[in-house]
Amino acid sequence: MSSIHDVARYSGVSTATVSRALRGLPNVSPRTRQVVQAAAAELGYVASPSASALSSGRHRAVALVVPSMGRWFYTEVVEGADGVLRTEGYDAFLINLALGAEGRGRLFSHSLLRKRADAVIALGIDFTPDERRELRSLAVPLTVVGGAVPGVRTVGVDDLQATEAAMEHLVGLGHRRIAHIGGENEHGMDYTVAQARRREWRTVLARIGVTPPPAWFGSGGFLLPQAKRAALEVLRGPDRPSAVFAGSDEMAFGVLLAARDLGLRVPEDLSVIGIDDHSWSESFGLTTVRQDPQAQGGAAARIVLDELAGLPVHGLVHHAASELVIRGTTAPPAA
Repeated sequence: MSSIHDVARYSGVSTATVSRALRGLPNVSPRTRQVVQAAAAELGYVASPSASALSSGRHRAVALVVPSMGRWFYTEVVEGADGVLRTEGYDAFLINLALGAEGRGRLFSHSLLRKRADAVIALGIDFTPDERRELRSLAVPLTVVGGAVPGVRTVGVDDLQATEAAMEHLVGLGHRRIAHIGGENEHGMDYTVAQARRREWRTVLARIGVTPPPAWFGSGGFLLPQAKRAALEVLRGPDRPSAVFAGSDEMAFGVLLAARDLGLRVPEDLSVIGIDDHSWSESFGLTTVRQDPQAQGGAAARIVLDELAGLPVHGLVHHAASELVIRGTTAPPAA
């Protein structure tokens, strides 16, 4: 079996340089790192994970903290982050909050975070100020995927821009009576995303001189069943809207089911638009604003890996791309 000394002789560098190059540490030129990696592959050399951890203080593992495993967005982000981490020789392990307040209280003293993680990627979590302070005390690279968290690196779609694109599409079709099914009122989730989308919904309506009545808003909790119940209340009102902007595609699915139950035709009687481009959205024919959560997970992984390698990472907020995707659930309002 080849040793680190064999790799050093083969590549013409010191064993210390081989160690730094294979562990992704700084102070190794890209060319030297490439030569060492090629030599290790040629000789079949694999560093002992336990020895590497002892010598470097690194575990080559990144913690992915998620509020729930039952959401499309989170599973997509995890897949994107895991793909990048595995490519770079890092393991990913999950810490599932399951939205429990008691579990939240124990999270940041969790031995997995303090004894096994070189970095932390947190997904869509509403951190309290105390939790943010405790996360920083971990002294490891930290990136959040979702709404911006003050003082923490964040990767996520620009919620104001995405909402404006959805609303301007409806306004451009001639809609003025536009309701909103939002994602508030779920413990532990990132409420800043829901707040931003609700605020921009009001802003776009204000630009066209419309003040939405309270009956035009319903809380869908980013869940299909809850969104359906909220939409039924909104659509049964005396001043029924001609369109609904849902804060996520899963909530938009709930709106479509509510419209069906009420005998409303989509898009003839009601236009519906969401945000996400969920894997089911094309099957529903849903008009939406597309984002790519796998790419966001990959970007978050690259940020923490760059920090671990001592590379510069500029800026706290890294906005992901979004684009309007027009399908069959939106049309001009009926005369």
